[in-house]
Amino acid sequence: MNTPGTTLPAPARTAPLALSRVLLGAFLLAAAVDLGSLLAGADTGHLVAKPLLMPLLAAYAAAQGAPRLLLAALLLGWGGDVLLLLDADWAFLAGMGSFALGHVCYLTLFARRRTSPALGAVYALALAGTVLALWPGLPADLRIPVAGYSLLLTAMAYRSSSLGALAGAGGALFLLSDTLIATGIAEWPQLPAPDFWVMLTYIAAQYLLTAGALRTMYGARRTTS
Repeated sequence: MNTPGTTLPAPARTAPLALSRVLLGAFLLAAAVDLGSLLAGADTGHLVAKPLLMPLLAAYAAAQGAPRLLLAALLLGWGGDVLLLLDADWAFLAGMGSFALGHVCYLTLFARRRTSPALGAVYALALAGTVLALWPGLPADLRIPVAGYSLLLTAMAYRSSSLGALAGAGGALFLLSDTLIATGIAEWPQLPAPDFWVMLTYIAAQYLLTAGALRTMYGARRTTS
């Protein structure tokens, strides 16, 4: 318990504030380069910037003393990012598997925190409607993997709200990002620059999930200090 007039001790594993800011700035710069490259049609910029995103965000989170499950989720997202850069069916399935493991890490991180049952019903309806709508347009060999992945992703998005509004928004954006990918595979009409919107929602999702987890972690530290 802290006495009046004293300051809370910095977490033992937290790096200096300056380092955290540098890492966050590097992540935001990589995100800007990636998104700008997608808008400009500069494939090289996207190929260089995309693999840097999650390692930089994970490094920022580590500098803040993030739990291992959060770091694992981000690095598994990096694995998915790299695999999806490869133009091969096996790489797509492997990338989806890497993201799926990341969602398991997020779900474990959320543990048994409470979440609104009404929100769960909304996500369940969204899952059923999306899978039913996409099913006819998906290649036959991808229907079951995509449906299984969608179930896990939707569960993660729903449970993310247990960490508060920031993480909840991150989970919803993650679901939106992957739904945009699925509509492309099903050959639905796409927005202009579809890859830009996929990456914009994905980058925002991972950042908000990270920010929400860190905010919850620090809030718990303050209440127990």
